[in-house]
Amino acid sequence: MTRLGLISDVHGNVFALDAVLAELEREGIDGLICLGDVAAGPQPREALARVQELGCPVVMGNWDAWFIERLKPPPPQDEIAVILYEINAFWADQLTADDRAVLRGYVPQLELPLDSGEQALCFHGSPRSYDDFIFATTPDEELAAMLGDVRRPLLIGGHTHLQLVRRFEHALFVNPGSVGLPFSDWWPDRVLVAPRAEYGVLVHEEGQLRVELRRTTYDVEALLRLTLESGMPHAEWWVDCWTDDGRSKIYT
Repeated sequence: MTRLGLISDVHGNVFALDAVLAELEREGIDGLICLGDVAAGPQPREALARVQELGCPVVMGNWDAWFIERLKPPPPQDEIAVILYEINAFWADQLTADDRAVLRGYVPQLELPLDSGEQALCFHGSPRSYDDFIFATTPDEELAAMLGDVRRPLLIGGHTHLQLVRRFEHALFVNPGSVGLPFSDWWPDRVLVAPRAEYGVLVHEEGQLRVELRRTTYDVEALLRLTLESGMPHAEWWVDCWTDDGRSKIYT
């Protein structure tokens, strides 16, 4: 039996990352795959170093690429996009040239051999772009365009911060969710962050393939206190996004 841990969208949250890694270590997993967006958050350098220490392959995420070469600011009428741009510009400024060299070592996609002799494909958004979003509600024709001529029995991606298992034609698509920033709702209308950490475990056993989507707890209040004390722009707005199952604030 082979057990692989699947993590994505750490977003500079070492509190959540360490909680997930502790659970995976207790199970004695055989390997780990990171699907990108490691440093964009309150502990950017610490998260980058922690993942680097693991020695696991890391797929390039959209924020990883943005931290290497910053894009132009969004239009001012897109209020949430402007806020996120300014927040992540603050964290990007914390990185050193060596940190950015680590980010440049991330791979666009990753082939994962399966016991059947076939290969799974790991990416961030989709095989077409790390900016693509794959939801349960994404129309089949849109998903087909994102996949192009890619034909794999198993597709593993992140980016949406939402756990998902979806069948498409002969493929199974899996999103393990977000370690450091799982959503309980989706923008552009509002931003709600769930107070938990999410990850997945891929199990190969006697010719069978099983994917387990998991959630765990960590010290969310410690993370939010660190954020408020960090000097990050829009820190109070960010803290107000953290909710209990999308209903009530957990920190004031």
